[in-house]
Amino acid sequence: MTNINLVKHVIYFLLFISCFFTKPSDASRGGIAIYWGQNGNEGNLSATCATGRYAYVNVAFLVKFGNGQTPELNLAGHCNPAANTCTRIGSQVKDCQSRGIKVMLSLGGGIGNYSIGSREDAKVVAKYLWNNFLGGKSSSRPLGDAVLDGIDFNIELGSPQHWDDLARSLSKFNHRGRKVYLTGAPQCPFPDRLMGTALNTKLFDYVWIQFYNNPPCSYTSGNTQNLFDSWNKWTTSITAQKIFLGLPAAPEAVGSGYIPPDVLTSQILLMLKKSRKYGGVMLWSKFWDDKNGYSSSILDSV
Repeated sequence: MTNINLVKHVIYFLLFISCFFTKPSDASRGGIAIYWGQNGNEGNLSATCATGRYAYVNVAFLVKFGNGQTPELNLAGHCNPAANTCTRIGSQVKDCQSRGIKVMLSLGGGIGNYSIGSREDAKVVAKYLWNNFLGGKSSSRPLGDAVLDGIDFNIELGSPQHWDDLARSLSKFNHRGRKVYLTGAPQCPFPDRLMGTALNTKLFDYVWIQFYNNPPCSYTSGNTQNLFDSWNKWTTSITAQKIFLGLPAAPEAVGSGYIPPDVLTSQILLMLKKSRKYGGVMLWSKFWDDKNGYSSSILDSV
């Protein structure tokens, strides 16, 4: 065998065995989504994105809207919308976006007064969101001139009516030249009582399912099967670009469902990644993540 042929064979052999030792392709890797805005001690938005740990940030929450109410943003200790001091966050949104991070406005949450009264009301709310947070124009944009990437549905209160109409109304703004991402955070019991019809529109890009505070379908010590069964139901039943495992970032963050990082990385993510819809992990919330260092400990495995 000539030296040239020998070199070729060695190269082919090395390429062959490298297939067995390289990390999974980027296609099988996910990202981390974080909720930010409900604790003034969690750092500002720019610092959150500068950590390099998050691919998506949900700014939480717009707590009042619909049925003719004047919409109200609540960002805890970060700023006071009534005094117009949240406009400075607009430049921080742009900081995040310059790093390739998608920033959504999250609607709802566990405390607030929100609902959609009719199909027409859905159009009104969608127009408000477009003009005040997305690509439209308004003299009263709470976060300044930043154009957020989309709207997150975190609907935990009230009626299940007309959330599908809101999703459809928001999606119609896509033809205005910039995509409006739709994301949602349903509870893990399937179908979600409040958001089921909205998710059935097949318009959602990312769905981060709350696998916590729901013992029948979330992790309990030593039991992963309920979580796997629920995950399989969701990933085979709804249409979305990517589906995420929503988790508390610390045991104290929620009532139940916390998964120790070593259990997540060694037992759970390996199974979840078998789904082509796997998108990564969502964490509640930035404040608790700072306390516990959860995202840092799982980042390389997500």
